[in-house]
Amino acid sequence: MVLGVQIISLVVSLGYGIFFYLMLELNARFIYSSHLWVRIVGTLLFVMFHTLLYFLILMKINCGYVHIYFFLCILAGYELCKVVYKRFVKKGKV
Repeated sequence: MVLGVQIISLVVSLGYGIFFYLMLELNARFIYSSHLWVRIVGTLLFVMFHTLLYFLILMKINCGYVHIYFFLCILAGYELCKVVYKRFVKKGKV
């Protein structure tokens, strides 16, 4: 894979980690206020949708190649957004 495509894939993976955290926070507000079977089905559909969306994005960028450092960038984006969210958004809500 060309270096430029790898850098774009890393940046997109980092951004997707941030997007995934925000969607997970939004999903938690809806899912955990309903019945058990709605939670199970909703969580399953949420994970399947986001997995498919990420691989479709990778198909457009780099023909669907997946490397471990892409997942590490997703994790880094997730953790970065989690820290920023807890520090600035939930600062007064304890």
